[in-house]
Amino acid sequence: MDLKGTLQERIENWFAQGATAIGNAEAEAAFFELRTALETGQLRAAEPDASLPLGWKVNAWVKRGILLGFRIGTMIEMGGDTLRFIDKHTYPVRRFVVADGVRVVPGGVSVRSGAYVAKGVAVIPPSYVNVGAYVDEGTMVDSHALVGSCAQIGKRVHLSAAAQIGGVLEPVNASPVIIEDDCLIGGNTGVFEGTVVRKRAVLAAGTVLTRGTPVYDLVKGEIYKATEDMPLIIPEGAVVVPGSRSVTKGKGAEWGLSLAAPVIVKYRDEKTELSLVLEDILR
Repeated sequence: MDLKGTLQERIENWFAQGATAIGNAEAEAAFFELRTALETGQLRAAEPDASLPLGWKVNAWVKRGILLGFRIGTMIEMGGDTLRFIDKHTYPVRRFVVADGVRVVPGGVSVRSGAYVAKGVAVIPPSYVNVGAYVDEGTMVDSHALVGSCAQIGKRVHLSAAAQIGGVLEPVNASPVIIEDDCLIGGNTGVFEGTVVRKRAVLAAGTVLTRGTPVYDLVKGEIYKATEDMPLIIPEGAVVVPGSRSVTKGKGAEWGLSLAAPVIVKYRDEKTELSLVLEDILR
């Protein structure tokens, strides 16, 4: 039996034990093995799978392992004289060395243990990468950006200042937020509740996407919504900007109110590419 299968069985067993796993050395050993595998990229909370309609497979047992770490952890003090933390002993702050190839810029960066950060990633202060997150090569996590629990970030993505990529730990079967390769996520954007942003898409500053957000495609004349079985999906290469739609009934119409409505105004072309050349310089 391979390591992955053996570890899965151990995690599933100890997660099912509930509170009895607390203080158990074997439960801790299984969790620490999982945490190491997450940090090295051997395991992921979700992984590409072209055979599935979404193109991604959610590894619910990995999420259960992450939750197991919270359950069995005990509160301790961590850090040095200037920065001190109080958290579960199972989730200290990650420490990097030069050989990791990750730029961790001074000034308030925090990457939690159990997060994978690939070579060539730049993490700019102040920003935060939570447990279970996967940040692939060449990506920039800019100032005040958040990469939430189990979020999957592709290669050469720019998470601009104050971008919020939401975390999804529970329910464990739910898809995490996924940002695929070569996306530009503009400043002060928010992507939440399992939304999938396909390759090369651009979210303009201030765009907010959630499971309940309809997205209006002016180019193709379509409206994209999440369904019971699928999250909200932003098409490959789409350029999404904040928009609004009028309320047509009741007091909303009487008062002239409108609701936020993200709008796809174009798909990436040569002009869009030229406007993104600066990203390569910044890396």
